[in-house]
This record gives sequence, structure tokens and C-alpha cells, in this order.
Amino acid sequence: MERRAGSEVRAMLLPVERPEEERMVREECWQEIHRLAGIEHLTVSEIGRRLDLDRKTVRRALQQKAWEPYRRPARTDTLLAEHEEFLRQRAPQVSYSAQILFQELRQTRNYRGSYETVKRFVQPLRDLQLAVEGTQMRFETAPGQQSQIDWGEARVAFRRQAVELHIFVLTLGFSRRSFYEPYLGESLPQFLDAHERAFDYFGGHTREHLYDRPRTVCRPGEQRKVVWNSTFRSFADYWGFEPRLCRAYRAQTKGKVESGVKYFRRNFLPGRSFVDLADFREQLAQWRAEVADVRIHGTTHERPIDRFRREQPQLVPLHGQPSFRLEARQPRMVAEDYLVSLDTNRYSVPCQLIGQTVEVLRRQGRVWFYHRGLLVADHPELSGKHQALIDPAHGPGALARNRRARFSTMRESAATGPYPDVQVRDLAVYEALGTTGGAS
Repeated sequence: MERRAGSEVRAMLLPVERPEEERMVREECWQEIHRLAGIEHLTVSEIGRRLDLDRKTVRRALQQKAWEPYRRPARTDTLLAEHEEFLRQRAPQVSYSAQILFQELRQTRNYRGSYETVKRFVQPLRDLQLAVEGTQMRFETAPGQQSQIDWGEARVAFRRQAVELHIFVLTLGFSRRSFYEPYLGESLPQFLDAHERAFDYFGGHTREHLYDRPRTVCRPGEQRKVVWNSTFRSFADYWGFEPRLCRAYRAQTKGKVESGVKYFRRNFLPGRSFVDLADFREQLAQWRAEVADVRIHGTTHERPIDRFRREQPQLVPLHGQPSFRLEARQPRMVAEDYLVSLDTNRYSVPCQLIGQTVEVLRRQGRVWFYHRGLLVADHPELSGKHQALIDPAHGPGALARNRRARFSTMRESAATGPYPDVQVRDLAVYEALGTTGGAS
């Protein structure tokens, strides 16, 4: 793995057409050399081994107080000579399209050379850009500097039905320690709730968070400007971190969290069975502590929990800051004991809703549960943790009593005369009527 990482760093060197060009290190590699020396205090030899560079190259980079880009002397004996600077600046703007550059040279710069000449000039520029993009994920960040965030998906079979879960993943850039949390969707309330759970889990957060470009974070604006989701931006300001975005169509730049998602799919999911969402969370928490945190990471060659001990003091502390809560409904699944989990506490809802999804709204010290737009349960919000609040009217005993009462009424009607006209209604209406008394 170390050899492969080093070879990819070498890809960041300019294409070797002259011997002197091989010695010129690009800016990203120069920054990494200085980070390894200044922050991790590695020796020149160790830096050279880790990045697969000659020690003389490392020493030259360390002697440079500022990065100096290499510029090849312009040739004066080709038809492209007077256009080279234009091509270098314009090529990234047109995605290194030799055809577009050739057209612009012919139309606006009186170029009389061939398309193949332009193509040969652009090819190493394109290859270099691809190499840089492919190695961005390899570069380390300082402890407490950056986290990477993404969603994964998993279709799992619970006892009663198969469910599509959305797995929130937040990976600390330095330690590679990851937080995983399942949700039934990727709405903004769930997205922000997942962040706060991760902050509690790590006891703080990094100064920067790197995202792809989901709608919960931003949307494209005019002239390629980013328009932040106002609620998300307020959330970032509230907690004091700076959101960063991957380049458009370059989601692989958050490779650390992408690796975390793949590791979850390949190591946690295979061979497991789950009773319900609560059981899924319990198994996931155990796997995080006993497997994911203590494995030897393929890139750092250390256990994430060991590197986290060096990173945790550099995290931005929470200082007991209260939660940033939205007054919006959050979907939750009803477990087989007809309880719904919310912030480690559990609340009862009518047992007819087992295996179904309800929406939870917290407001003014109460927790309200909705199903298909109808209020089905209402509880005072528990102030502690790991508690349960159960309304007896929500249990199967109350349902059985209601059935006996309806059967008794039907027998009395049969004894006194013919059956009255019966209006056919959806079962959800009966469920709502039968549970109104318990939603107090």
C-alpha cells in the first residue's frame, strides 16, 4: 500500500520529457513534504520512503520556503510557440478539449498549424490533471483540521420486511476514525441530527467539513456560484465549522469517507441478520468499537483509535452547547415492541403500527408522533437517557378489549333486529379512531 501511494505521488511530477523536469515537485507534493516534516516530525529518509521520493528531492523541497512552480522554457521553433501560455490557461476552462482549443486558435489567434500538434501539446496537461485528482485523497490533513461526510445505502432484511437504510458516515481526516448512523432517509433534519450525534460521539468536531454537493448543503447558482442551504449554513455557523465542497463532478476528492462507506458494506453487512432498526444500531455500535476502531488501517498502518488519541485534543470542543434543533418532522420506524427510539429514549405508539414509519415532531417539551398525517401518540419529552415511556392504551391488550367490545355490540344488535346499514371505511380510519384516546 505504501509503495502504491508513493507511485501515485510520483504521478504528481511533471511528465518526464527532460531529466531536469523529474526533479520538479508540484505544489501539493511540496505541501505534503513540509507537513510531514513540520507536523509529524518525520526524517528526510522516512518522508522519502513514504512518498517514494529521492532524499535529495525531499531536501530541496524543504529548503524552499515557498513553492515555486516549474515553467518549461518556451520553444520558439514551433507554430504553437506564441500560443503556449494561452493554451495552459485556457485548457482547464474547456476540460482539456484539444478540439475546442484548436477551434479557438484558428478563429481568434490566426493559428495555421494542425490539430494533431494541439492534441500532442494538451495530452500531458490532461494526464497531469487526472493524476493530481487521483492522488488528492492520499494527502493527509493535520489533527482536527478536516472531516469528510457522505451517505451510503444498504438494503437489509428485518424480521417483518426489507428496508432501505441510509447510512450517514463522518470520517475524521487524520485518524480515519468513522462514525456511522442509520436513517430512513436523507432529509435535512436527519442530516443535521446525524452531525450532532457524530459530534457527541467524538467529543468535538473538526474545523472543516468536506462534502459532495447534496441539496441539503447547497444548490448551484448562476455563473457556477454556490448557493448555500440557509438552514445548513446557520447550522455550520452555530457549531463553528467551515463547510468545504468537492469540485463539481469530482466526488472522489473525499476518498477517506468513500473508503469508510466501502469498508462498512464489505465488513459489517455480510452475514448479519437484524430484528429491527434498534437491533441494527446496537450491532453497528458494537462493530464500531470492537472492529472498525481497532483494525490496522491500510493507509496509515495504525489503528484509528490510536491516532484518534492524538487528534481528539485538537478537535473543537462542544462546551455543553445545546442541540441545534429544527421544528420539523423526522421519520422513525416502529420496533416490534411498538416503541420508537429518539435520542436514546423510547416512546410507545399504537401496536398496529409495528414495522411502519411514523414522523416525530418535538416542540415545547412534548414529542408528537404522526402516521399518514394523523396524530397517533403524544408524550412529554424525557429529559434523561435510555428511558422508556409507555402508554398502556397503545398495547395489544387495549386492542383486544376494543375488539371484544365491538363483538358484544354486534351480538346485541343481532338479537334486537336486522343489521343496520354499515359504511365501509379504510382500516386506517379505524386505527386512528381507536388510538385517539391513547394520544394524550
